[in-house]
Amino acid sequence: MKFKNFLCKCFSKISLRFFRNPRPVVSILRLSGVIGQVGPTRSGLTLENLEKSIERAFSNSRTKTVALIINSPGGSPVQSAQISRRIRELSIEKEIPVIAFTEDVAASGGYWLACSADEIFVDSNSIIGSIGVISSGFGFVKAIENLGVQRRVYSVGKRKGMLDPFLPETPEDIEKLKLIQSDIQNSFREMVLDRRGAKLKTSDIDQLFEGDIWTGKQAVELGLVDGVADLRKKMRDIHGERVKFRNFSVKSNTIKKLFTSREDRFRHQVLSMIAAIQEWKTWNRFGM
Repeated sequence: MKFKNFLCKCFSKISLRFFRNPRPVVSILRLSGVIGQVGPTRSGLTLENLEKSIERAFSNSRTKTVALIINSPGGSPVQSAQISRRIRELSIEKEIPVIAFTEDVAASGGYWLACSADEIFVDSNSIIGSIGVISSGFGFVKAIENLGVQRRVYSVGKRKGMLDPFLPETPEDIEKLKLIQSDIQNSFREMVLDRRGAKLKTSDIDQLFEGDIWTGKQAVELGLVDGVADLRKKMRDIHGERVKFRNFSVKSNTIKKLFTSREDRFRHQVLSMIAAIQEWKTWNRFGM
């Protein structure tokens, strides 16, 4: 009986101590991969895929910080903006700070995601920047001529066939594309200046928006990021050794095979291969 009372007292003290001084929680959200729909069978980072994980990361009452682990070469500016916007909304609503930690790459849309954080920390060798807009493709005009292929296209609206790869480029098409790119670039620029403007350390601000890239160490010197740090050590420095890490990450989604016939399975494999090549091409711009 005495032993039972002793256990009850010990349990009560432990419980009371736990509720009075619970362990702080850092919610970890990994944002890794190309942003947006990569191909018909492969989905990268999108708000649709990530929204539940983002909301769960902010939902714990003991969460003191949401830590983003970013490793992305960029992708869709729309998805970059939507994901970043949702993170900011919840950070303000829940009054929980967000700190980003980059791995190999936080470039283009990947840097856009990093700017959703209140602070950005990098590895010295991370690739940071590429604040710009790019569009690339191929022209097959001569190829179809040499093959004797006659292309037949019927449309309503003279701009409907703009930038058709099987037709010669026109100055009007190129001008229109550049206007669209300029508009997107202005949105990117405004977001960076809004989130990082007071921290930028260069007198030539325009140089930051020419699509250039820098190492993590160089990015610190420019003020694009706040410092070099490791996630777990940084969080222990802030919240103490008792800090608890909880992972809320979700992997990018690859659509399952829904095809039954041999021809459809082959088609699925071809589309997956094309998507993988497109994804590799995006990473390869940064030597990855």
